[in-house]
Amino acid sequence: MLMQVKADVVEEAQARAAGELLVAAEGVSLAFRGKPAVENVSIAVHSSEIVTLIGPNGAGKTTLARALLGLAHVSTGRITRRPGLRVGYVPQRFPIDGIIPLSVRRFMSLSEAVPRERAAACLVETGAERLIDAQMSELSGGEFQRVLLARALACNPQLLVLDEPAQAVDFAGAAQLYELITAIRDNRGCGILLISHDLHVVLGASDRIVCLNRHVCCEGRPGTVAGHPEYVRLFGSKAAASLGIYEHRHDHTHTLAGDVVCDGHSHG
Repeated sequence: MLMQVKADVVEEAQARAAGELLVAAEGVSLAFRGKPAVENVSIAVHSSEIVTLIGPNGAGKTTLARALLGLAHVSTGRITRRPGLRVGYVPQRFPIDGIIPLSVRRFMSLSEAVPRERAAACLVETGAERLIDAQMSELSGGEFQRVLLARALACNPQLLVLDEPAQAVDFAGAAQLYELITAIRDNRGCGILLISHDLHVVLGASDRIVCLNRHVCCEGRPGTVAGHPEYVRLFGSKAAASLGIYEHRHDHTHTLAGDVVCDGHSHG
């Protein structure tokens, strides 16, 4: 057993050092409820990096993440995942009926038994150790998200997928949460796919940004403040004037209907 543990540690260290490919989409398209949701999208996440998907509501961010995890059928293109990939997933919504008593301790083993020591250690890692006997229905927004994150870490994931992890959390709490996410990446060497609208704090926690509006509008590393017309079109002039964003180059714009305009020609 000790030899196997050592082998696993060496494997993880080698994967981290190499920036191993964990999951990738190549030219992927798929529909949601009969309508195009993602069109010809390519994206990859490697170990030890944080890739953030941004885009307006309905841009296909969650649908793309589900496709990467094998939870949504791809109509064209290809999804590649590392064999045996361990994934920790924090969904955008996780409603819990307040009438049903459910402690944090029980929640940690809700779908799969988690040893008590591991559950406690993951709660410590996310700063939620004092909540272990609390009721899930009584947690604040920030506490709830930290417990969800701890639960996702319990499987020792190589890939962590976080869909709007700072929802229902105030500005200060969101900033702390993204600092925590960065620390998890640094300590564990896992890859992280982050979906967020919190552009005011998420950019500093990202190694690479992918801007999605059904297709990839642009991608790159966080950089200087920008007021690019495409960014203004997607998020508004006020956001563009106040936020630091990554450097990128566009070869197209969008109409208000979401159609792509390349060199003055519209494509539906």
